Amino acid sequence: MQKRQFKDTEKQVSILGMGGMRFPTLENGEIDVKNAEAIIDYAYSLGVNYYDTAYMYHGGKSEEFMATALRKYPRESYFLTDKMPIWMTETPEDVPKVFNNQLERCGVDYFDFYLCHALNKADFEKFKEYGAIDFLFEKKKEGKIRNIGFSFHDAPEVLDEILSAYSWDVCQLQLNYLDWEHQRAKEQYEVCKKHGVQVIVMEPVRGGALADLGEKGNKCLKTVNPDKSIASWAIRFAMEKENVLTVLSGMSTLEQVRDNAETASGELTLSYVENEAIKNAVTEYRKSKQIPCTACNYCDGCPVGIDIRSIFKAYNKDAFSWSKDNLKAEYKKNEADKCIRCGKCKRVCPQGIDIPKELEEINKGMSH
Repeated sequence: MQKRQFKDTEKQVSILGMGGMRFPTLENGEIDVKNAEAIIDYAYSLGVNYYDTAYMYHGGKSEEFMATALRKYPRESYFLTDKMPIWMTETPEDVPKVFNNQLERCGVDYFDFYLCHALNKADFEKFKEYGAIDFLFEKKKEGKIRNIGFSFHDAPEVLDEILSAYSWDVCQLQLNYLDWEHQRAKEQYEVCKKHGVQVIVMEPVRGGALADLGEKGNKCLKTVNPDKSIASWAIRFAMEKENVLTVLSGMSTLEQVRDNAETASGELTLSYVENEAIKNAVTEYRKSKQIPCTACNYCDGCPVGIDIRSIFKAYNKDAFSWSKDNLKAEYKKNEADKCIRCGKCKRVCPQGIDIPKELEEINKGMSH
């Protein structure tokens, strides 16, 4: 497992990090603790030493699971990251309550990395209004946070503003070969380099979307290297960037751990031929007109009970074949015409998807 040096310290962080948002689940939606813990153990045995969680992952159960899974290992042998969800706070007094609750849930005395969660321009202002950033830097002085950063979903210009405002240690970006141009990830990456801030990569496989690009897209990659999985191309694209500290993957099977660890242990630099293959694969993928959903589930909690993630997943699966079979089956359980256009889902979507509009378009398509 290749490692990257963190800043000018002696800390060596595994280039592959474990994301805590997509553990296997039981039929009732709870984390499948036995299988999820086996995934953590396997990843640790292969050299993964960076573990990421958040207050709302898995319905608030990810942090407690991480505590259980990592308890058997020496605390100094791994890096643990958590995040402050400012959108879930109603008053400035909620900030320390959430932070202390997270320490308790994770069963630790300190976080190696702590991030302001999903910053955009509006939430950055709320962080400042609530004194949350000052609070976190105070916790760093106390030793309860070792390094401070933020995850980010906005324009490069906003990123430059945020990085200029404080002395940050890391920045977590959505970086993959689809968003490199599409969501200006390349520009965001360059802004971080300019400020000398290392990047933690989230959504390298875009919620699993880049693990299957459709028959034509997959062929573009398999023709060049038939022995590598489609997902490994996306992982490698992110890992080869020199200013990337670690690449998070929400691994939900042992096979995914093995495949990602194999990528993280091999040659990371992509050749000209490989980069051209990726460009061609993206061209084919875009023809399918996918909804850019990463299945992060931030839109969970629809007031009329629509399972947005499942509908979009079924829609995207059918987009490659121009079929409606998967969508029809999902539609029977989740009618898109239930949407009351309250906009709650749209406000929290990190991808900026106009969810009510997309549901309306799906509903129109299903009525024909």
